[in-house]
Amino acid sequence: MRKKLLSVVSVVISGAVILSACGKGEASPTGATTSPSPGVSTTAPAKDAKPTVTGLSELLRATDLSKLPEAAKKRTDTVIVGLTDPSGAFTPHFHQSGYDGNVSSLLYSPLIRLDEKGLPKADLAEKWDVSADQLTYTFHLRKDSKFSDGSSLTADDVAFTWTILHDKAYDGGTDIISANVKGGKAYKEGKAATIEGIKVIDPLTISVTLDKINATALTELGTKILSKAYYGKDYTFGKLDYIKNLHSAPVGNGPYKLEKFIPGQEVRFVANENYYKGKPKVEHFIYKTTEGDAFQFIETGEQDYGGFSATNDNIERLKKLGFLNILPYTASNYGYLQFNLQNETFKDKKVRQALTYGLDRKTIYVDSNQGAASVANIPAPQSSWAYTEEGINPYPYNPEKANQLLDEAGWKKGSDGIREKDGKKLKVHFIGSKKKSSDVFIAIAKENYTAIGVQLDAEQFADFNSQIAKVDSGDYDLVSFSTPLLADPSDGVVSFVNGEVKGYDNPKVKELYEKALATNDIEARKVVYKELFQIINDDLPYIFTSYNKSVYAYNGRIEGVSVNPSSGISASLPEWTLK
Repeated sequence: MRKKLLSVVSVVISGAVILSACGKGEASPTGATTSPSPGVSTTAPAKDAKPTVTGLSELLRATDLSKLPEAAKKRTDTVIVGLTDPSGAFTPHFHQSGYDGNVSSLLYSPLIRLDEKGLPKADLAEKWDVSADQLTYTFHLRKDSKFSDGSSLTADDVAFTWTILHDKAYDGGTDIISANVKGGKAYKEGKAATIEGIKVIDPLTISVTLDKINATALTELGTKILSKAYYGKDYTFGKLDYIKNLHSAPVGNGPYKLEKFIPGQEVRFVANENYYKGKPKVEHFIYKTTEGDAFQFIETGEQDYGGFSATNDNIERLKKLGFLNILPYTASNYGYLQFNLQNETFKDKKVRQALTYGLDRKTIYVDSNQGAASVANIPAPQSSWAYTEEGINPYPYNPEKANQLLDEAGWKKGSDGIREKDGKKLKVHFIGSKKKSSDVFIAIAKENYTAIGVQLDAEQFADFNSQIAKVDSGDYDLVSFSTPLLADPSDGVVSFVNGEVKGYDNPKVKELYEKALATNDIEARKVVYKELFQIINDDLPYIFTSYNKSVYAYNGRIEGVSVNPSSGISASLPEWTLK
């Protein structure tokens, strides 16, 4: 089953930088210095439109590079970017946090990347073939692909990587099991010495056969590749702990090599001369992991790149500096409020719908952030090729409709104005993070819900793990989260079918989920997802909240920066230059 780590919702993401694609399901608290993203995806800008943010729809170039701080001017071969301190687990597929993934995205390359429209693009695999029955994928590797130690990358390395991801001891964030590789389950259960569906044809060619069609198979298999000679020399089935000892000395195949990791301070990289595209133009890259004010780091030139919530105030402040390029960005995720569906009160769809109609989401998530967000209504980002608003109820703020639904559900207002049913008052125990965005939500939601006869009691946590423990205990009614960056549209709905949303069980949702994965035809999948989104939009196991909008601000001397909604800017880093 896919491992899914949740993120605390935060509207203010000052300092956030999304640089890379991390393992699927890996995430970190939104609102930290960095907001990492999950692995390869199949998202694409809806209707081929560019994501826009308030007051800014395209790259705004620096107007006066003479204002560039001296500290930044002196750097001629180095770019510095802020990042929340990673754990040091820099081996792909074995990260302890999404921040580790930001680091490994510079050290390793995948077989396949996705372009800005979410379509597969060659990387370590120069091409691939799919059989007529769509069950066998054949990957043709580049002749010039090497690891950072100078050794050649071969099909054996690919086979090794796919094999350990099927190991019974593997518990990381990569869900290759969902690709349904023939014999993969037997290997995981220890019933086979090898995986039947994986065939090394020659040093540069490898094929893999599936048990059944899976639309995400190409991206699951097109993952980052590990050196068998280095990471596999101590491998025995069922024992993967040894890889932890290799985290600090990675042998990769990406554009950079790890030079030094100083916890709490920085991660230093040096250009990889063995990178198949050629040595990157910027010799040194540094993740500065020191805590502090992102605006200050940018203003003083201590850092070259930062991410900020796309409020008008932030954009104007960045523009006034003059020496920054400002790039709008909308991430491929969504925020939501999760109901405790094991609570009898919230098993009633009318109650869930009433609480959605009765919540002024526009004021909470959009207006309070100067438009640096938009309201969400389905479990898919606006950047996804599957995104639709057709047949979707937008649940506008409507206290009258909320009151009507609660009346129909049998909840009647008592003498104190709070609704009651069978001697029980209608109370909502909300838990969230201890930050400004939660304060805004609580203040407005209390007022909104009081108006429809609902009592909101709020509990806030400074520590994310404490909040998760509270959720796990079941002692809550509503909790705020956001997803990690989403890959295939299936990633946005998988929690509704795999048991992660306890108490929600809709057979039709499960049927459509499987149907959407059973074909590689995107147009056919769109039709299925439209129906699936309409059902979930009506069921409302979540109150969908918002899509956050941000801007990247970076040193105007840097050229070659590009970004897409699902993989950030890691793919463009090798092309960066300093004017």
